Amino acid sequence: MTDTTAPAAPAMGLFERFLTVWVLACIVAGIALGQLVPSFFHQIGAIEVAKVNLPVALLIWLMIIPMLVKIDFAALSGVTKHWRGIGVTLIVNWAVKPFSMALLGWLFIGWLFRPMLPADQIDSYIAGLILLAAAPCTAMVFVWSNLTKGEPHFTLTQVALNDAIMVVAFAPVVALLLGLSAITVPWETLVISVVLYIVVPVIIAQIIRRQMLRRGEAALSGLLSRLQPISLVALLATLVLLFGFQGQQIIAQPGIIVLLAVPILIQVYFNSGLAYLLNRLSGEEHCVAGPSALIGASNFFELAVAAAISLFGFHSGAALATVVGVLIEVPVMLSVVWIVNRSKGWYERGGAVKSRAHGASREPGIS
Repeated sequence: MTDTTAPAAPAMGLFERFLTVWVLACIVAGIALGQLVPSFFHQIGAIEVAKVNLPVALLIWLMIIPMLVKIDFAALSGVTKHWRGIGVTLIVNWAVKPFSMALLGWLFIGWLFRPMLPADQIDSYIAGLILLAAAPCTAMVFVWSNLTKGEPHFTLTQVALNDAIMVVAFAPVVALLLGLSAITVPWETLVISVVLYIVVPVIIAQIIRRQMLRRGEAALSGLLSRLQPISLVALLATLVLLFGFQGQQIIAQPGIIVLLAVPILIQVYFNSGLAYLLNRLSGEEHCVAGPSALIGASNFFELAVAAAISLFGFHSGAALATVVGVLIEVPVMLSVVWIVNRSKGWYERGGAVKSRAHGASREPGIS
């Protein structure tokens, strides 16, 4: 049994609304615990196989699988319905965003801010930014789309398509950009990370989804409501662990977080603006352009955090860079939502948009 309907439009819950507050609390708690009980964090860090930390792998699964259960890959059958918006988002997500972030990382972290950052972590910071940009957002996109009155079927289709592409494209894109940045690519660990944090969770999530749908939509909704708190607790626990290991570095140079936020903010506004403008030029409807811009700007930070830990370790600048993405996710995406909503009138005055709307109104049966 397959569900081909779009998900109900979600409201922004307490956790999502105050995500930045929770992340700040995790920074404080993690740093404090890292100073008080450093032996505990060292023991956690030592539990690994093939450079994959097992406790963090479990936490990442608890974060990612509930989000992937929401995704209906049958929605891919409707990929041509909004082909303009789909095309724009794919171009921005896979042909622009990772490369623009690599360029911004090199420009700001590798050059402008280099004197203000630890020399031995420069490459690692850039790698973390690349990992963040190479993973398009999944779950939170439904929230952002709802806030812009986005077309739910387009949002579902685009998320399902991005997840399918991530299975085969994430590792090559990351490896290419790390290579261009002169960072050694640990291929074995990268492949293990892709299998562990994308392929396996997708398979498990879709098996769970199908089993629940056999019992009806209510069973799936009930399961998701029970899994959601587990997912959120796992995210917060991972952040506490990360900052427990990063505490010394942050205390020594608290401005690192601000410096890392600069290229992330620029790439969010650049990519969302680019997607929004390209949709307008193509004549796509505003209800598609909004979520397209938001999908093109936001990141699957859970995957980025997991991959950074696996590839470079808890103590790495890469792990810290991905966490900065979590820290600024909500306020920056809410600002993009505000811009999209406030500019609707301007968007719909675009020549291509008006022409397409006029052509649709002249079709038989449409007044």
